[in-house]
Formats: sequence, structure tokens, C-alpha cells
Amino acid sequence: MTYSLFTRRGSFTSLPAILAAVSLVFIPALYAQNSAGPQPAPLPPPIVAPADTPYPGTITLMVDATNVNDRIFKVQETIPVKAGKLVLLYPEWIPGTHSPSNPVVNLAGLLLTANGNRVDWVRDQVDMYAFHVNVPKGVTSLEASFQYLGPINPKQGRISSKFANVTWQSVLVYPAGYFSRRVTFSPSLRLPEGWKFACALETKSQDSNLVEFKDTTLDTLIDSPLYAGVNFKRIDISTGPDNQVFLDLFADKPADLEATPEQIQFHKNLAIEAQKLFASHHYDHYDFLFSLSDVVSGKGLEHHQSSEDGSRANYFTDWAANVGSRGLLPHEYTHSWNGKFRRPWDLWTPNFNVPMQNDLLWVYEGLTDYWGNVLAARSGMRTADQARDVWAQIAANFEISPGRTWRSLVDTTNQPIISSHGAMQEAWPSWQRSYDYYPESDLIWLDADTKIRELSGGKKSLDDFAKLFYGIDNGSYVTKTYNLTDLITALNTVQPFDWGGFFRDRVYEVDPKVPENGFTQGGYKLVYNDVQSDWMKHQDPTRGTSFATSLGFSVNGEGNIDDVWWDSLAFKAGITPDMQLQAVNDQKYTVMVLREAILAAEKTTDPIKLLLKRGDEFITVSLDYHGGPRYPHLERVEGTEDRLDAVLAPSK
Repeated sequence: MTYSLFTRRGSFTSLPAILAAVSLVFIPALYAQNSAGPQPAPLPPPIVAPADTPYPGTITLMVDATNVNDRIFKVQETIPVKAGKLVLLYPEWIPGTHSPSNPVVNLAGLLLTANGNRVDWVRDQVDMYAFHVNVPKGVTSLEASFQYLGPINPKQGRISSKFANVTWQSVLVYPAGYFSRRVTFSPSLRLPEGWKFACALETKSQDSNLVEFKDTTLDTLIDSPLYAGVNFKRIDISTGPDNQVFLDLFADKPADLEATPEQIQFHKNLAIEAQKLFASHHYDHYDFLFSLSDVVSGKGLEHHQSSEDGSRANYFTDWAANVGSRGLLPHEYTHSWNGKFRRPWDLWTPNFNVPMQNDLLWVYEGLTDYWGNVLAARSGMRTADQARDVWAQIAANFEISPGRTWRSLVDTTNQPIISSHGAMQEAWPSWQRSYDYYPESDLIWLDADTKIRELSGGKKSLDDFAKLFYGIDNGSYVTKTYNLTDLITALNTVQPFDWGGFFRDRVYEVDPKVPENGFTQGGYKLVYNDVQSDWMKHQDPTRGTSFATSLGFSVNGEGNIDDVWWDSLAFKAGITPDMQLQAVNDQKYTVMVLREAILAAEKTTDPIKLLLKRGDEFITVSLDYHGGPRYPHLERVEGTEDRLDAVLAPSK
């Protein structure tokens, strides 16, 4: 048995009492240790479980975000309390990330006071996100102050002196023991002078750079992040007074905010097509919080009435170069229905410190990914050919990824939790499988959609399932949960079929076969040739170019090997992701030089010679490859019904 100054969490025990206790048990404890070996120390009592009762009073929250240079947010909270034990929680499990992803390490300087006097806190010995407090008698409110230390270099996160992303879960603590929907906050924010902001929260007042928001629940607060910055433009893409949707654009430069009327119409079409697909909406207004930046790009996180989105600075100004990224907004918008309004029952939790379970992410994320591609095509943000190219690339990637021989798709839904601490990126994702529940589910749901169309003679489709499953309770913000049985029941209502067996084979069992039935049922087949799609020619090579279906690796513009496919030609030759490609056939590496070498190898028996660098070592590798570039495409099968055109065509 071990002893601590805190024998019961939060209660102080005097040193004489501890010594007396030790003297009474010292000999038996020593004897037990010697005779039976060490025994585990008892765990501290569990933190009180959340209850569906209102927290008494309103918590005021003030965040000062004016220190842009040091990227430090100052936080002040006033928490109504009563005397006795209190546990304050820093949010840990964040919806949309599906993992304990909120880094408590960035919380610093936590100070609690009451009536001007300091009140001590003790961090839980097991749960690092919990702080125990003994509230003194006569105290009715507790003042909490701390700092949130944002990233100060690009390796730590997205940084910019012209832009801020305020995520409320990073700048608050809240009382344990209550459902988060029953805890009320009164939030306010101080921004740098001259900055503009966008947020789904309703503004109560604004005095210069101080913004006060209307009282809201902790649930809604954390689900309503804020973007702020120097260069801002709001574009109205609403489809009418009952469906208000906005593009809230923040950019490195004012010129990057300019969109053409045609581009704006594409985004307005997205709102139109989503309304037709789901026949409902569950927000007062929806805000795409959208950064156009080469500094803070690359974010996508869903919320009920908004989304955090980030793309390259040239999203509008070089439209042809961003076909690949134009599935982002349709994906995040779809989440307002699939993931926020309707949510898997074990992904809904009563507060932000109860663990989530991810086994239905192939629906939450996978079906969203499918509809993201479909809505991108229906709205005109991508052409139908480009949407088919995306599906072809997904299937081609899986055809050369052997991880499907040992790991089921449903097991990949655990990946956000497995990788939550970000120790390192998967070294061999084609073998480890990583986050395959996103792209592989695209193929599975295309299979389901075309199967419904085939069985119903074109009278029904997955669109009918969308209206049935997500089109309920129009205007309601209350999340409705579902399980696998609910999903299968709804699909059978649309089109009777063995949907349980369908998903068992494709999701829950290990199946090496790539699910390409959606192509064949849709009237297409996967083929490879040396014709690169026009839109792929416009992609920025510095962001990475894949030669996976030929040589077996991908590489960026600087020559860094991004990925090597397991059991590929490159893998067997000893190429690893920690190498840098220096030269190809004795010419300095560029993407174009490597492409020309692959084309030239079709007409010769000479191998492709690569000079690679790992640390201080130079390595020469010869790849005996003569099969050409092998770009994947979907090719029309004559004499079959073209169901993919029907899937991707704008709604009538």
C-alpha cells in the first residue's frame, strides 16, 4: 500500500496522521510484499458521471486574442459554484476528430480565485484533463484564468499573423457532472484592432474589437468555432430566406478573395443540390469558415451550422488547379445532416470528456465522402468526368494496397483514436490501412447506390434513402442518433435487399477484393493508360505527385519521397519514405524528368536509374519497369446502362 498527502482526491491529510497510519501497517505491508510480490496501487475514485440536469447559473467566458505575435490567448472565466468538491474539465474528446484530440499541454497558467483569494487545484492522477477543487464555504463564484498557447512554428500547427482560428474547446474549462447541453455560457472575445470575424454564434453586441455573443449551451459553443483575420469577404450563396448559406472568406491577400460570378454560382448550386438531396436543413444559417491561404491551408472540420475549411490561396484565382480540393466544401456541408443532425449513437456523448466509439465512421465519414463527390459534380464544382476520375484513383490505390488482406474496413475506424496523440504518421499506410474508412467507403456507397438503381429499375436511388433518413424534423437542431439496425431498416424501406449481408461482407469481414461493383453496375470498368487527365496537369507538383500505379511511390516537388506502396516495385528495390530523390537517369530530378523517364522506358529494355539520398548516404536504385505511366480511368462499357451519369447529374 502507498500513501499520499491526498488520501482522498482534494482532501488534505496531515503529516502526523500519515506517519501514524504507516506505523500501523508497515510490517503487514512489508510481509505481504515479500511473500506475494507487489500489488497495484488503487486507482482514484472515478470522476462524477455527467447527468441530464441543468448546471445552476451561467458561466461567463472572456477570451483575449489580441496577442497575435506570440499567439497566446488569455482566458477569464467566472463560474457559479457552491461550497464543496468541484471538478473542472478541459475538453478532451472533440466531435469531428473522433478522438481525444484537444491538447491539454497547451493550457498554462491556470489560476483559481474566490473573493480575491487563491483557491488551490489538484490535477487528477489518472485523467490529465480533470482538475479537483475544494470550494471554500461562503464562496458563490470562482474566477478562473489561464492562457492557451497556440503554435509558434509550422511544425506545431497552422500559424499566421493575419488570421486566427478560435476553437472554444481550447479556451475554457467546465464543471463535471452535467450534460454539456445543460451548461450555459456567456462568451465574449477581444480581437486585434481592425480584424473581421465570422462565426455561427449569434452576436449580442460589438464595441470596436470586443464582441459579446448571446448566451448559449456548451454544446453549441464548442460546435461554433470562429475565424478572424485582416482580409475578409462574405459571399451570400443562400437559396432563399429560409436557407441562408454564406462563404466567409479569409485570405493572405485581398486579391485571393475575388471569385467570378460563375464560381459563386457553383457554390450556390451546392446549397441548392444539398437541399434537394436531403429535403431539410437544421440550422438558422450556415457559414463556410473558409481560409484561402498557403500558410494555414488544409483544414476541414464539420459543425452543425458551420465548418472550418482551408484551401490553397489560389482556390478561386487558379480554378483549374484545385479540382482535387473541391470536394472539401461539399463534404463538410453534408456533415450538417450526416454526422451532426444524424449521428451514430456511440459517437454521441453527454459531454466532451466521455470517450467516443467509432465503429460507424464508415457511415459518418464514408457516406459523407461519397456525397461530397456527388454534390461536387451536381453543383458544377467538378465535371462528371472529374468525379469519375476521383473514384478511379481511389480504386486504383486500393488495387495496389495489400492492407485489405489482414485488416477489415471497420477496424480502420479505430484509427483516429490509435493515432490521436500524433506520435508519428504511418510509415506504410498501404499496409497499415490507416484512414481507409474514408475512400473505400466511397466505393461501397457507390455500390449501394447503383444496386438500388439496378434493383428498382431506376425508380429508386440512394437519394431516396437520404430524404428518408436525414429529411426528418426539418429545422430541428436536436441530434437524432442511429445504429446499424436503423440504417439497414431505412435502406430496406427504400429497396428490399440483404443489406446486412452487403455490409458484413464489405465492412466487417476481411476481404482482399476491391469493392468495384459500383463501376460495373454503373456501366463502367477501371482501366489504365498513359493519358493524364487535363485537370491533373494543373495540380501543383510541390504538393506531391503519385507514381504509385507504375513505380510504386509518390514524391513531392523537392524530391522527398512521400509514400512507398507495400510490395511495390519501389518497395522491393529498397526505396523508403525517408529518402529524397536527387536524380533520374543522371538528370537532376523534377516531376517532368521522372514522367519522361517512365514514358521512355516503354520503348527500351534499360531500367530507370534513380539516385536517392538518405541522411548523408547516396543510394542508386535501378527499376526494371516498362509499363508506362498507368493513369487510372473509368471506361464506358458499351451495351450497359450508364448509371453513373444518373448519379452525378444535377437533380431535377
